[in-house]
Amino acid sequence: MKKMGVFQQSEQSRINAFALILYIYNRSPAVGGIAMNAREGALKVLYEVEVDNAYSNIALNKELKDKPYSAKDRGFMTELVYGVLENLIMIDNVIEQFSSIKLKKINAYTLILLRLAIYQILYLDKIPPSAAVNESVNLSKIYCKRSSGFINGILRNMLRQKENIKIPDEKKDFVGYLSVTYSHPKWMIEEFLKFFDPVFTKELLKANNQKPELNVRVNTLKISVEEAIKALNNSGFDVVQNAFISEGLTIKGDKNLFELEALKEGLIYIQDFGSMLIGKIVDPKENDFVIDVCSAPGGKTTHMAQLMNNKGNIIARDVYDHKLKLIEKNAKALGIKIIKTEKFDGKVLDKSLIEKADKVLVDAPCSGLGIIRRKPEIKYRKRPDDIKEITSLQLKILKNASMYVKPGGSLVYSTCTIDPRENAEVIDQFLKDSSEYQQVNIGEVYKNMIPGNHKDTIQLYPNIHHTDGFFISKLIKRV
Repeated sequence: MKKMGVFQQSEQSRINAFALILYIYNRSPAVGGIAMNAREGALKVLYEVEVDNAYSNIALNKELKDKPYSAKDRGFMTELVYGVLENLIMIDNVIEQFSSIKLKKINAYTLILLRLAIYQILYLDKIPPSAAVNESVNLSKIYCKRSSGFINGILRNMLRQKENIKIPDEKKDFVGYLSVTYSHPKWMIEEFLKFFDPVFTKELLKANNQKPELNVRVNTLKISVEEAIKALNNSGFDVVQNAFISEGLTIKGDKNLFELEALKEGLIYIQDFGSMLIGKIVDPKENDFVIDVCSAPGGKTTHMAQLMNNKGNIIARDVYDHKLKLIEKNAKALGIKIIKTEKFDGKVLDKSLIEKADKVLVDAPCSGLGIIRRKPEIKYRKRPDDIKEITSLQLKILKNASMYVKPGGSLVYSTCTIDPRENAEVIDQFLKDSSEYQQVNIGEVYKNMIPGNHKDTIQLYPNIHHTDGFFISKLIKRV
């Protein structure tokens, strides 16, 4: 073990810097009350994630929705939630060094309040440590009154000995060092090291803890790309158009995007660049019949409908009613009329659709290891044995879906993971079992677009492509 000096990862911070500076330098009793609310909101969200196994994005949106948080509070709360989850193993490592009670025996509210304070002290340079400690202690008097002294003692002791915090030595215990420093479980790092070299793995772990870009897709059924850019600029956002997907925009700004009329009116849709790329590779045409086998929440489905100019037919399937309703809601907002939702399990073969579709998309259920930036709790919920079970499911769904494709039609398989066992290995096994299919060399087509991909398939990595980790393979059914 080695001592941990001053933390140097503040570049990962999601908080709006200007709002944070205002919070610190303009702090008054009234502002202090507002900041308290942001911390309390973060406590509630993290409790849902910890105890109820909620997803961070869903729990956070639930807390923020229709509640009178200021823009500063929203930014601060978001920073606290994601900051704690991204750095959880490191934070818990610190707690273990100063607590006489094992983590598993600490009350959930107590543990989360400790995590919130430690995150602020170690990672947010502009937050006074005294404020972080005092606010956690004050909240403990509401949520876990008996723990107030315990929380105060650990935090004060940690502040006195911050320079003596220990982490594994990188040279003696490389996996342990990466696990604590970048807060990924050891088993996951060991798996990554089987597929990637140490330098790549380290950069991947670091990228997983960084803020993802905010990308939106312009709904060209309602507005031109040029008009959308102008509207976003007028709303105070900086906009960069993607060089390869014309309807894809990266936007930056201090305002709340969810209050933007362009979003409410369906003129734009929040979607990652990698996800947009899948729709482009499916390449649906006007009047095609397309089946999206695992379609929720509908980003790729609605993008394909847009590429079809709202002409043709798309069947969008999922196994959950609430997810199908979300697809319908998104389609309605975007003005799309060619999507028909159906509750259907991809593990089951629908004989009525055999050789009926021009294009079929299988955006398969997966481990989600490519979207850790957006859902950092994934790191702590996955288990080593999950992969074997999920690859069997992926192959079964892919084989069923392949039966729906017409001779000469195409089948696209995609995931939001970077694990090759769920990606290339599934495709290799499928091609061994399905001689009527051949692979399209999309990697060659997109090699200038996706640096480093020169094979038949595309694999996106957060640390290389600055997008979510997507895998895409396209197959053609022989005539």
